[in-house]
Amino acid sequence: MKSVDIAIIGGGLVGASLALALQQGAQQRHWSIALIEPFAPGDSYQPSYDVRASALTYGSQQIYQRLGIWPQVAARAEAIRDIHVSDKGHFAAARMSAAKENVPALGYVVENAWLGHCLWAALDSQVVHWHCPAQVERLQPNAQGYQLKLQDGTELQAKLTILADGGRSNLREQLGIHAQVTPYAQTAIISTVSPELAHDGLAFERFTAIGPMALLPLPENRCVLIWTRPPAEAERLAALADEDFLAELQDCFGYRLGAFKQVGTRHLYPLSLVQSSEQVRRNLVVLGNSAHSLHPIAGQGYNLSLRDAMALAEHLLASQAELGDLATLQAYQTSQQQDQDLVIGFSDRSTRLFSNAQPLLVTGRNLGLLGLELCPPAKSFFTRYAMGLGGRGTAV
Repeated sequence: MKSVDIAIIGGGLVGASLALALQQGAQQRHWSIALIEPFAPGDSYQPSYDVRASALTYGSQQIYQRLGIWPQVAARAEAIRDIHVSDKGHFAAARMSAAKENVPALGYVVENAWLGHCLWAALDSQVVHWHCPAQVERLQPNAQGYQLKLQDGTELQAKLTILADGGRSNLREQLGIHAQVTPYAQTAIISTVSPELAHDGLAFERFTAIGPMALLPLPENRCVLIWTRPPAEAERLAALADEDFLAELQDCFGYRLGAFKQVGTRHLYPLSLVQSSEQVRRNLVVLGNSAHSLHPIAGQGYNLSLRDAMALAEHLLASQAELGDLATLQAYQTSQQQDQDLVIGFSDRSTRLFSNAQPLLVTGRNLGLLGLELCPPAKSFFTRYAMGLGGRGTAV
């Protein structure tokens, strides 16, 4: 059985970001890191019209700048220069601007495959050892930490195990760590669309009585579409011919970007708020979507997980205690608790508020949007929070 200092289960964006944040310090401390991932990242990036992408806040961009990979990521990142927030069929709207906040962008939209490629290319194989494609089928605590048994029969002994597999396996439940799941009775349609007019870095969040939608700018004048609808309605829309789908999208969104010209493959994701009942135990951390999974419309889920990962790396590298020390891990969770509570609470409440047709709520949220537009200090505070500059470790 091979012994490692840190085992990261899940080599996706969160796990790879944590490995990169730990890499230099791990080399100095002679720590060995095992990164275990079932899906091989490949040796090269393959561009595609149909992409999954993430909206990185300005705070997250600063994190990747500090980790040294932003110049590479920026080659295929589209800046969000303005955000237009509106409520379909009502007068109120708010517009947030990077220029007014004296920053180059409010955030950036990056294809997941490209961000992953940049992260994986930056990992030092002398410090971070890939087990890929590989999957952990059993995770068992013992006096030295955790014993991991992989599907191919390989066994690892780790002082500290990070569970960052995005809930793709049953490892969290296997350890008796339960999750609170709150369904939204909504399904997200995720796709790529091309508008007639140039998006010029403008992102849209548009709320309707039965669910919000977002359009986020991508390179080559494409946009990421996130359109939430009741499950049966989402399935109906996803099954339409392209031109019929675009016609219904046009009716819901309007013509601020002219006519929609092309739509890619549509993917459906049932939406729930998922929160792990525990995030740390001795020798164990639950991270990323395994710890908390949010509604995508506010675009804060990955950014929160990235801040968690950076805070964890910071605590581990600053601690003089043994890896897996419970006090160190509890200190990490305490440092992130307020950020998590604020982001999760805001995401959940705004999703419910803007997916409701009750007249009083509709009036209230439109007055709120109007007030935000008419009160520059309040709008600036809200904008900087949305930029990821409201939580610990994100100030620049």
